Amino acid sequence: MCGRYGLATPSRVTELPLDAALLAEVAAAHPRWNITPSQSVHAVLADATGVQSARAQWGLVPSWSKDPTIGQRMANARGESVRSKPSFRKPFASRRALVLADLFYEWQVLEGTSRKQPWCLRMLDDGPFALAALWDVWHPPTRNDPLVTCTLITTDANALMQPIHHRMPVIIPRDRYAAWLDVSTELDAVEAMLAPFDANAMRAHMVSTRVNRPGNDDAACAAPSEPGAGD
Repeated sequence: MCGRYGLATPSRVTELPLDAALLAEVAAAHPRWNITPSQSVHAVLADATGVQSARAQWGLVPSWSKDPTIGQRMANARGESVRSKPSFRKPFASRRALVLADLFYEWQVLEGTSRKQPWCLRMLDDGPFALAALWDVWHPPTRNDPLVTCTLITTDANALMQPIHHRMPVIIPRDRYAAWLDVSTELDAVEAMLAPFDANAMRAHMVSTRVNRPGNDDAACAAPSEPGAGD
């Protein structure tokens, strides 16, 4: 799964092979160290009309849903089933997205205890990357105030992640951005992108339980820490 991520150095998103206009708002944003579900996130959204930069609420609310609170349970979508599950099938085919990040967190279950140790995962150079996502638009029945929402796709853990957790978010390689965002790409080829990212390009370190609290959003959340350290 992926329940927290960050964009600590937004200005570096300009390194990504995306149109500069799509990245301008993100590059000028304040650093975020602990982005949580239900919050508004920066995303690059694609559908049949083209590609745009927009804000989306993290937690997918399908267009056909009667209750927007379903988004509280839809922060993630398993890559193995996005092509077939009713909530994700249509967005997978026609509304894909990239969510920009430069770190994410996962919690390791400590054997023999009820505690979980948080870890921070980053690229070797702490550079930005793009998480595979789906998006949709929900229209409230009583007012004209559409809600744009998204979900992050997960896959099996790579070798770096396996000791920490059995799942990880799908990170789209830079040379596949165009194909991922092109809704005319054959779905077999899109599905093939939902694979673990190269473990040799990533690093991981323990962080304190400060990151456990959604209200904490500062550099201390991602700072290396000793095992079991609190905030």
